[in-house]
Order: sequence, then structure tokens, then C-alpha cells
Amino acid sequence: MEELKRYAETLNVSVVEDLLSLCTTVGGDLIKEKVAELDLNRVIIVACTPKTHEPVFIRVLQEAGLNRGYLEFVNIREQGSFVHKTKDEALQKAKDLLRAAVERARELEEIITQRVKVVPSALIIGGGVAGLSAALNLANEGFTVYLLEKLPTIGGYMAKMDRTFPTDDCAI
Repeated sequence: MEELKRYAETLNVSVVEDLLSLCTTVGGDLIKEKVAELDLNRVIIVACTPKTHEPVFIRVLQEAGLNRGYLEFVNIREQGSFVHKTKDEALQKAKDLLRAAVERARELEEIITQRVKVVPSALIIGGGVAGLSAALNLANEGFTVYLLEKLPTIGGYMAKMDRTFPTDDCAI
């Protein structure tokens, strides 16, 4: 981590911090403090999986007054240390990911959240087994369903069969 930190300092970023448990309250407070102190407009987190930790950092950014769109996450655990056999390979991969994240962070934009009214209806194209199943499932959920079929009958290829395997049921 020390070598990765030294490398990060060469990438034209405002501040580089190394903290063992960044996803804790202490880590969140450090991020908020640095955002306020240095008037930061982007945050890059170099850590483990965003799948479980990204929501924590999004909340921290919002508490710091930054839009969630200004967060870039670099997963050096699953994409680095877990997939390489040597420390040197993992370090090189981490450097590559970090360098890419710094470049991407320059292009990040604010994410605008809107609420829109949804019309609970659906158009299902195709009256085969899949289309009919989808139509029934949506209708059972309260959607208005419009079923569009190009042929004069529904059922698709299944309607052309006499019996089905293995139960020998009538296909119709």
C-alpha cells in the first residue's frame, strides 16, 4: 500500500490518504473533513469491492455535500490481489486501475435523480409460450397488458404440437 500511495501522489491529485478501515465512521469522517478542508470536488476510493462498500461512500459524499456522481471506486481486491499470483503483478494492476480512475474522475458528472410517474402497462410482442407467460405474470401484478401477435392464433410453436414430453400432455 505504501508504494501504491507514493504512486498515487504522482498522479496530480489533491490528497492521498492511507487508512486501514476506510469504510468505518473514522474513514467517513476523514473523507468529509478533507472534502471540506481542501474544497474537493471528486473522491476516488481505492479499496475492496464496491458491491458492499460503495453505498457507504455514496452516503459519506452526500453528507459532505458532494453529488454521488463524483465518486470513483477502484476495486484492487477482486480485480488485483485476488487474481494475480505475485505482489508485483497485483501492484502493477492496482497502479493501472488507479491511473485509469484518476483520468475517469476528471470526466465524472453529477447524477440527477428524478421521480417520474409510471404508467403500469406493458406491451408484450409475441404470443408464444414466453410472451403469454410474461403477459400473465404482469397482469397478475396489476399491469394492463397489450399482447401483440402477428399470426391469427396465439401459442407459437407450442400450439402446433400434439403432445408434450415427458408427460404426454396435450400441447394446446
